[in-house]
Amino acid sequence: MNNRISYDFYLILATAFVLFAISIICIYGMFYFKFAQVQEMEAAAKYAYMNEMNRVVSPFIIGLILLLGICVPKRLLPTSWLNGFAVLLAAIVGCVAFFLGVQTALKVNLIIALALQLVVLGMAFAGSEKLNFEKKGYWVRVGSSAMHLGIILFVLDLFYYQHQSLHLFIFWMTTIFTVFGMTGCFYSEAIVSFIKKRSF
Repeated sequence: MNNRISYDFYLILATAFVLFAISIICIYGMFYFKFAQVQEMEAAAKYAYMNEMNRVVSPFIIGLILLLGICVPKRLLPTSWLNGFAVLLAAIVGCVAFFLGVQTALKVNLIIALALQLVVLGMAFAGSEKLNFEKKGYWVRVGSSAMHLGIILFVLDLFYYQHQSLHLFIFWMTTIFTVFGMTGCFYSEAIVSFIKKRSF
């Protein structure tokens, strides 16, 4: 149990750090864009600015994708298996990166995480007790699972923003799962109370 808590703690710290770094970069980018009046620059200067911001944020996006690939299986697997899974995942992603490129490898990592998270969400909806959650409560578990699925879809959408129809589909799925997940996590007691009132 202590190993589980320790593992979760370090994953939470790492994820919080990566998300904080991405947020700072995005906020800086927005203010710089406004005050440097990038929108009035030549097309080449705008393109160079976008490339520079992408270069700065890319390592943190890659880190977030890898963390998602590790975080999701912890709901399904015992702690003793997680290190082995992380090594296997790293090997798969590394092989794909070597033969097909880094971008494809990151997509593969996200798709694996997405598939596992769909299993987690299905098991949470079914009320399975085999999932590893720190907090109890049906709607908290379902909400957390849906919110994580929304985060995975959000990152996956970064790869498909140029494909209009697919981008819009992923965007709306992201919105639905994220809002539903946050509602389940933050208002679980209100949901239970509402259901009980409707039952009588």
